[in-house]
Amino acid sequence: MLSLESLLASVRTYLPDADLSRIRKAYAYAMRKHINQKRKSGEPYVVHPIGVAVLLTQLKMDVASIAAGLLHDCVEDTDSTTEDVRIIFGPEVAFLVDGMTKLSHLPYRNRQEKQAENFRKMLLAMARDIRVVIIKLADRLDNMRTLGAMKPSAQDRIARETLDIHAPIANRLGIQWIKTEMEDLAFKHLNPTAFSNLAKEIEKADKPRKKFIAEVKTVLQKEMELANIPAKIQGRKKNLYGIFQKMQATSKRLDQVYDVVAFRIITDNVGHCYEALGRVHSMFTPVPGRFKDYVALPKQNGYQSLHTSVVWTQGKSARHLETQIRTEEMHRVAENGIAAHWVYKEGQPLSPKDERQYSWLRQLMEVQREVSDPSEFIESVKIDLFEDEVFVFTPQGEVKALPKGATPVDFAFSVHSEVGNHCSGAKVNGVIVPLKYRLNSGDTVEIITSVHQHPNKDWLKFVVTGRARAKINHYVRATERQRARTLARDLLERRLRKFKYSLPKLKKAGELDKAAKAFKLSGEDELLYQIGMGQISLEQVLLELVPEDKRVQPRSKDKPDKGGILARLSHPNKMKVQGIDNVMVRLAGCCNPVPGDRVVGFITRGRGVTVHVATCKKVLDADPERRIEVDWDDRSKTLYTVGLKVITDNKPGLLAEMSKCFSSNGLNITEATCRSQDPERATNTFKFQVANVDQIRKVIKHIQKIAGVYSVQRIQNG
Repeated sequence: MLSLESLLASVRTYLPDADLSRIRKAYAYAMRKHINQKRKSGEPYVVHPIGVAVLLTQLKMDVASIAAGLLHDCVEDTDSTTEDVRIIFGPEVAFLVDGMTKLSHLPYRNRQEKQAENFRKMLLAMARDIRVVIIKLADRLDNMRTLGAMKPSAQDRIARETLDIHAPIANRLGIQWIKTEMEDLAFKHLNPTAFSNLAKEIEKADKPRKKFIAEVKTVLQKEMELANIPAKIQGRKKNLYGIFQKMQATSKRLDQVYDVVAFRIITDNVGHCYEALGRVHSMFTPVPGRFKDYVALPKQNGYQSLHTSVVWTQGKSARHLETQIRTEEMHRVAENGIAAHWVYKEGQPLSPKDERQYSWLRQLMEVQREVSDPSEFIESVKIDLFEDEVFVFTPQGEVKALPKGATPVDFAFSVHSEVGNHCSGAKVNGVIVPLKYRLNSGDTVEIITSVHQHPNKDWLKFVVTGRARAKINHYVRATERQRARTLARDLLERRLRKFKYSLPKLKKAGELDKAAKAFKLSGEDELLYQIGMGQISLEQVLLELVPEDKRVQPRSKDKPDKGGILARLSHPNKMKVQGIDNVMVRLAGCCNPVPGDRVVGFITRGRGVTVHVATCKKVLDADPERRIEVDWDDRSKTLYTVGLKVITDNKPGLLAEMSKCFSSNGLNITEATCRSQDPERATNTFKFQVANVDQIRKVIKHIQKIAGVYSVQRIQNG
């Protein structure tokens, strides 16, 4: 545990004249409040807030941030209140602590809703003061460093959330060292076998790699000196998760991945950056298509560097060198991102220039206002946090940064909501293209609009930004609700007419609102919507609107309503739908859910409830209003067919070893195929029957331990 004096000494290295009394007071307060608490590892709990404070000093954060780091768990885990913190430490520290405090005392239907609402709260706080999220990242990194003490299920959940949300946020804020450490720690817990195997492989090649790095550094340093370019040369191996991702994407072995090592040339000004680039290209052969100029076109997180890949030929061998060239200031921002800007440490509002640089935060705020469904919100956040970007131009020459794979529709919504809402066509580089065209860096995009054009549900199949998806969904839902109400009005009017009743008169008398209350709905509009969507039958509503003595059913050619979605039919997949057994359900073929998977139901007209895995893209794209809570019935003994895709070395005996894994776990393989990709690699596909998701996890772990197995993935596309 770091002592108070050591912590203060760290702060003095970059804030020599600061008043550190609040840090002293916060350290003592945290020690007192957490005195009887222990972590899962058995350590005193206060080790964690002190660890968070240490990370904040490494980011050179201000006194208020470090005090908040020490106090961040006091309100959530002790008897302290936000008001106590405000009185003792002032409103600034209290605001930062409140922004960090989870919404743990409010009722939530499920963990995903809780995660989404916690993230919403953090977004609102960080929009006012970016320090909130920097403290949150330090909190998460310190927790990840001690994740091994948690239960395996908690390790898996926290590591997945870190990889999906927190590491991309660190990347968006430009704090690269936090991003890479989070990724490696998450990788270690999510895929321990692959992590261990890759670490051993890299360690084996460490000695020749160090020799190679030293040799290249010497060559580059001499060349820079000859050109009178002041420069520091660095050579480093990439983080394990980054290497693993590259291997997965290209289906290559470690010795086939050429950019495991990266070199960095750090100089004093932009002019020397471009001179150094010219020297590198004159010494080595540039790889076509691998040059990126992030100096002229910085990334949205402020990152600036020149990137190039070159080939160094030595005799009969050729080595690829990935090189980054930047100034000292660019390097500082590349490592610490937004924390490198003094203005944020002072808690000042963003300048217009920085507002543009962090426009992604404003867009996330817009998405959180428009998306009410937790799973849809989290998916939108993940999309908008992806690091790969394309840079395109408006006809006026303004640069727009969009996620890789963005389309003209994404571009239109990034310009303005109304441009997106009325987008009828697009020109790219002066040529008309389809709306689903994937934009490339350098494209000039012109949007054609029409007052008669409106968002189309089919656009959801190809847009990639959370903003576009949220706007389209909002319009589609509003339109569907209106259509449902119009349909319900028409149906209800016709049925009431047969009983000599008038819908307008019942409405004027307030009878529709009374009927809505009987169904625990907010009012007439919601009642009509539920009727139009088939969630409440006409017969049920007529019972509320027509007095019993006048309910003589007239002869009618109309087919009777079958009772809506709550018609009870037995089904072998025994599910519980909002607490009701034996609802008509079917399992979605797109994601093949099995007991133990987190699932969600989707109401389909005339076919009851379709059950999807909660993260299935189809259900995430669908209308949240038609989603319903479902759960597995533990009494069910049904077997489910699922699939695994296994990438292995192409060598004899592996198929037999994998087959043993299934039989030793009591699982029956119904289908197996093996296909060679190349002389080194093979793709194996197995279909087998399970009773629950735990059986899938066990067999995956067993297969991962086999030497020669590269990756194991569950197939969820039918």
